[in-house]
Amino acid sequence: MRKPVIFIHGLWLHASSWLPWIDLFAERGYEPSAPGWPGDAGTVEETRANPDAVAGHGIDDVVAHFAGIFESLPVKPIVIGHSFGGMIAQKLLGLDLAAAAVAIDAAQIKGVLPLPLSTLRSGFPILSNPANGSRAVSLTAEQFRYAFGNAIPEAESQQLYDRWSIPAPGKPLFEAAAANFNPHSPAKVDTANESRGPLLLMAGGKDHTVPETIVRATLKQYRHSHAVTDIVDFPDKAHSLTIDAGWREVAETALTWLKEQGL
Repeated sequence: MRKPVIFIHGLWLHASSWLPWIDLFAERGYEPSAPGWPGDAGTVEETRANPDAVAGHGIDDVVAHFAGIFESLPVKPIVIGHSFGGMIAQKLLGLDLAAAAVAIDAAQIKGVLPLPLSTLRSGFPILSNPANGSRAVSLTAEQFRYAFGNAIPEAESQQLYDRWSIPAPGKPLFEAAAANFNPHSPAKVDTANESRGPLLLMAGGKDHTVPETIVRATLKQYRHSHAVTDIVDFPDKAHSLTIDAGWREVAETALTWLKEQGL
């Protein structure tokens, strides 16, 4: 049986941005797919045309959405998530719903304290207006360049923006921002779970949105569990590392690690 792999995108990228990864993982013998978040349409263009469909969905909604998808699978899947998708992947792993997880530049979970200025600037288009908690918000090309494409040529950043960017719900960002003040925050992950599958955290050294300091602080949250928790750094990569010209290095690293875990 081919092992299912579920890819989970983060804010402002459409699920179809995982297509190169899907092709590569299929070649390597997996059964990969990339379902969208609640409200996502099948294409970038359709999602842009109906932003209200994605508005208002928070972290718990996304976790429940993917948990339902996992239930339809014959075995626990491997889950690979980027940005907020990386947070969702960790939550699903902590709930013992996944066989393993790869969290790439994952949004900060409850308990992670560093809040670099670049992270605040990246989230400013949403966090600057409390009303955005119930809205969907799009990035401009300039904002995308800062949040995603700062380590690649400007022309490539523009190309990625034109091809993959979509409106994103503001609610998850507000939930993450308030996580350490809310004892029941949806950004809380069961990091002490001893029985969960292995986890790989990936960090981009030039990431503005989720700097390496956040990923390192996330790793420390797992110190009370003996379950496998590894980290890999990509010093010259930023938040676009899953979609830019260097994506294959990141994907191959994930494949090598999965093989090492017997998966």
